[in-house]
Parts: sequence; C-alpha cells; structure tokens
Amino acid sequence: MASIATLLLAGCTSEKTTTNPFFAEQYGTEYEIPPFSEITTEHIREALLKGYEEQKQEIIGIADNADEPTLENTILALDNAGELLTKVSNVFGPLSSSNSTQEFRDLEKEIAPLSSEMSTLIYMNDKLFQRVKKLYDEQASKNYTKEQAKLIEKYYKRFVRNGALLSETDKQKLAELNKEISLAQLEFEQNLLHETNNTFVVVDKLEDLDGLPQENIDRAAEMAKKNGQEGKWMFNMQRASCNPVLQFCTNRDLRKKVYDAYYNRGNQGNEWDNNAVSVKIIQLRLEKAKLMGYNDYASFALDDRMAKTNENVYNLLDQIWEPAVKKANEELADIRAEIKKEGNSFEPEGWDYMYYLDKAKKAKFAIDDNEVRPYLEVYNVQQGIFYVANKLYGLTFTERTDLPKYQEDTKVFEVRDKDGSLIALFYSDYFPRDGKGAGAWCTSFRGSYYKDGKRVIPIVVNCASLTPPSGDTPALQNITNITTEFHEFGHALHSFMRNVQYRGTGGVERDFVEVPSQINEHWALEPEILNVYAKHYQTGEVIPMELVKKIQDSEKYGQGFATVELVAASLVDMDLHTLTEIPANFNVMDFEQQKLKERGIPRQIFPRYRVTNFSHTMGGGYTAGYYSYLWAEVYECDAFQAYKEAGNVLDSSIAQRFRDYILAPGGIDDGMTMYRNFRGRDPKIDGLLENRGLN
Repeated sequence: MASIATLLLAGCTSEKTTTNPFFAEQYGTEYEIPPFSEITTEHIREALLKGYEEQKQEIIGIADNADEPTLENTILALDNAGELLTKVSNVFGPLSSSNSTQEFRDLEKEIAPLSSEMSTLIYMNDKLFQRVKKLYDEQASKNYTKEQAKLIEKYYKRFVRNGALLSETDKQKLAELNKEISLAQLEFEQNLLHETNNTFVVVDKLEDLDGLPQENIDRAAEMAKKNGQEGKWMFNMQRASCNPVLQFCTNRDLRKKVYDAYYNRGNQGNEWDNNAVSVKIIQLRLEKAKLMGYNDYASFALDDRMAKTNENVYNLLDQIWEPAVKKANEELADIRAEIKKEGNSFEPEGWDYMYYLDKAKKAKFAIDDNEVRPYLEVYNVQQGIFYVANKLYGLTFTERTDLPKYQEDTKVFEVRDKDGSLIALFYSDYFPRDGKGAGAWCTSFRGSYYKDGKRVIPIVVNCASLTPPSGDTPALQNITNITTEFHEFGHALHSFMRNVQYRGTGGVERDFVEVPSQINEHWALEPEILNVYAKHYQTGEVIPMELVKKIQDSEKYGQGFATVELVAASLVDMDLHTLTEIPANFNVMDFEQQKLKERGIPRQIFPRYRVTNFSHTMGGGYTAGYYSYLWAEVYECDAFQAYKEAGNVLDSSIAQRFRDYILAPGGIDDGMTMYRNFRGRDPKIDGLLENRGLN
C-alpha cells in the first residue's frame, strides 16, 4: 500500500509495509510532525482499531476504579484517555477532508460505528457518570483552579447531553440513533464530495467562453484533458472553477448550465442524491431531541450555546433579513438597468445575478475585478496576513521547506511569539484538487494543551480551494478569496494562541467560534495593509491609491445578495431543525423554497447552500448553527470598532487585550464573559449593519 504522500498525489497500490509509525512512542521527526511519506491507509486503519480498543480498556478502568473519585483519577484520566486514538485521528480527520480517496471513504464508513460505540461506552456508563457527578456536586467545597472547575463542569454537562440521565432503555435508543445519525451524515458528506468534484459542465466551442479570462479558459482546458476530453473545456463545481463562468461569461445558456449544476449538487436523482438522506438526518435528529426531552432539535442544539433559544436566533436573523432584502432589491434594479443597456428586456434570473452585478459595479465605481487581481497573488496576500499578525501580536513566520508535507504544494511555517519562542507550526493548503472538499476551513494535525508541564505545540492547517496558478500566471485572487484567506488565518491565530492546560477546556461555544476568524477579515482591505501585500505580480508595483479608493468605495456593493443568501441558509437550517413533526413524503427542497417564499426572498437568490449540498448543517458541524456566522459578526464588528476608536487599526495594546481575553482562554470563560472582559460592555448590532452597508 502506498504511503500517504504518494497516495494523495498519485493513487494507491496494494503493497503492504510492516512498521506502523503510529505505534512508535515518538514519530522521530522534527517537532513530532506526522511522517506523511511513511504512513499508509492500512497503518491508519490498524492504529484506529487498536486505538479504540486501548481507549475502551482505559474507560473501563476509570469507571471500575475502587478509589474515591478525584480530579486526577477521573476527570484528568478521562481527558487524557485515548492517546493513540487521538494521535491517529488527528491525521486521518484532516486528510479525509483535503485528500480523500476511495480507500479513505471506505475506512470512514468502517470506523463511524466504532466512534458512536465509543461515545456510548463513555457517556452512558453509569458508574463513570456517578464518579463525574460526585466531583461536580462537591466542587464548591474543593480548592480547584478556575480551569479545573470548568473542566469538571464541561465533563458533567457533556455526560448529561449525551444521555447519562436517561433510563437504560432510552440509553439504548439514543445509542442506536447516534450510530444512525453518524452514518447518515457521513453518507451525505461523501455524496457531496463526489458531486462537487465529479459534476462537470463540458463546453465544445471556444466562442461559448466569451468574456471568461484566459487563465480560467486554460484551467478548463487542463481539466478537460485530464478527464479524457482534450480539445474541450470542463468546469467542475469547485467555486474556483465555476464562479468565474457565472461572473464573466457572456453566454447566458452556459451560465444557466453551471448555475443549475452547482446549486443542484445532491439533487440530481442519481446514486449520490442527498434528498432521502437529508430527510433521514432531520428525522433522526428530531427523534434524538425528543428522547432528550426537547420539542425540536434546534432547542437541544442551542441549549449549550450563547444564543440559548430558537427565539433569540430568529430575532437576530429577522433584524438583518428586512434591510438585506431591501438592499438586494436595489441591486436587482441595477441589474435590470444593465440588461436594458444591452437592449434586452428579460427578467433577471439567478444565473444573471453575478454577471450583471459585476457590470453594475463597474458602471458605478469604475472598478474591474480583472484590474485588481494582478495585485492579489495568493502568497503575497499571505505575507500581508503575516505582517498584520506581526504588528498586532509580534508573531514571526519562517518557511521550512524541509519539514514533512502531506501535499506537495502546501507551505509550512514555524510561528514564533514576540519573545522568539515557538508557538505553533502552520500549514497553508490553498488550491482545489480531486478529493478535496469545497470551501475553506481550519483544522489541525495536533491541538494545544499542556503535557508534563510543557505546552504542546499545535500543528495548524488552513485549507481552501482558491484560484490556482495556470501556466505562467500565478495564483491571482479576487477580493472574496483574499477575505477568505484572512478569515481562515483568524481561526489559525485562535489555535496558535489558545493557552489552556487541558484538552477538555479548549473549545468555545459554537456561535463564538467565528469571532476570531471574522474580525481578521477587516484588515484585508485596510489601505496600510494593502500597501504591504498588494503588489503587481509582473512589475512589483504597489497597488495605486486610486485603485485602493475604488476598492473601498465599492466594498459594500453586492452585500444585499451576499447577506440574503447567508441569512436564507441560516433560516432554512433553523426551520428544518425547529420542526416538531416530519410530514409524510417530506421534500426538503420544496420545504426550503416554500419557507423562503413566505419570507419574501427575491426569487433570483438561492440560499448560499441548498439543503442537499448544505454540508455545514447536514454534515453535523453547524447543525442549527449556521446563524453562528452572523451571531459572531455582531461581536467581531463591534470589537473591530475598538481599533477604529483608537485611530490605529494596528494598535498592539488593543490586540494584546484581544489575545488575553478572547484568543487565549479557550473555553475557560463563556463567550459573553470573554467579550465583556475585552470590550467592557455588551456588543451592539450597529457594527454589523454598517459593515454590510445595511444601515
């Protein structure tokens, strides 16, 4: 069997090796980075199976301990259990998202039930729960540190939310539901991965690509050649491939084909169709919520988040919806004017929105995406990101070309704090490829915590599917993509600077997760920052100030569309998960459209993701939680105002407060406490409305 590095780049063989790197006490690499070139899929499988068995025995041992429960023999023992399983999962998880193969997908299906069974073994073990409960009940009389008390609380609540208080009969029902949900979510994700990378629109004639930039034409020709269609042009459903068609192509029929293919991923009636599995997921989640004593799944999901109730989420979304729809209708008026300029009278459709909005933007602000992109080469942008991190936090970044990589075109950096100490390792993985999910995310091959009194250095990864290089043209980005680059690095900063003793205190509430990432977007288009990284890829010329002014003037144009599609997806997510009964013959796509029509959505706008390709909610990461981006935006826009009020967007003293009160504490404090500690008050929604041009 081929090594992971070879497997990811060139496919897999049946050759088998004997030494499993996961079984060694240490990898033996610098910084204990996983030795990707030595790892096979069989190594991962073997280590996962052994890891589950080892953790099972550890959990039984903790539960059966005859000694009185203590922080050390119960809570910390739980927190440190499963070292091998954690070690291998930290490799398998990230690679399954960025470098999936059929072998990986088969292994995911094999392992998913074991993961559910392990959760059952831990959280439905009454002997173990009674030990945790005793410590929780008695913690007021003990001299625990703040973090230790929070760790005990988190474990107690985790047990309760995973069924520890249920009857034995209901525990068994919940265990079965968890297993079914896990498998259904995995099926959804694997179907979507296939649909994204293997749904193609094929073009036979070059003239049909009129308006499309040459580099996109070249990439489409390369994709066609790779897929045995040399002499033609192909587009898959990665945004880097299909979005330029929607924005630039004059051929309206082609735009419609690409638009329909993108938004109907998982809704094509083929073997990767996600309609039935979406209904199944919604039904299973509702059954789980009712078993846990809730009326609907959203109420269950929100109970341990900042929002707390369905009403609070809907109140936020409703405050944004009306001004967003109003702004979108203004944009549609501009689009109709552009159509009329061309001598046409048709009513715009969804596949016209990006194309004509781009034209309207050019007419209003005299700015062209293709005029800006030569200044936005992806690694120049990365240097701008590093510049901001240096000015705010004192971090420095040193590329290491000699460290292990899982993918040839990734970059690896040592990240050092202002005192010169190593604080993290950072991998950037920016381009689409077969087996890589759509969108962008931050993950890690190792988290941060303390072991034997020393901080474990995290290995953090930013993944994205940005515009790749083509021929002699480097990876030139649009403004949306560089904002994504800054966004994901905000997550990375959170991982770099989180400073908690225990694994179990690292996580923040789901609806606070996006605060560090979204605030980092604000620096992307600040003139001082653009002056550092926005350099012409051919001449090295710094972006002209008149072009910077055009970028700033036009920055909020298109926010009607962008906000409506985001709020629409958030509403659909909530609407699905506030159902208290699932109707017979329930059709998720009809439900989506009916609910949005009732709210007055312009028919030219779909939600950012439609149900059958809505990985955030159907895959389980943001279930009844897509609103979190907007919830967090209230906080981060208000937080950025602190820099504006100081008259210096690179004020390191404010950044130090942000680090101390937002980035470092992990989940030791709740989100609102962290925010009040930083800002001295609760956030206001005004910043979000201003940021989106909706006020």
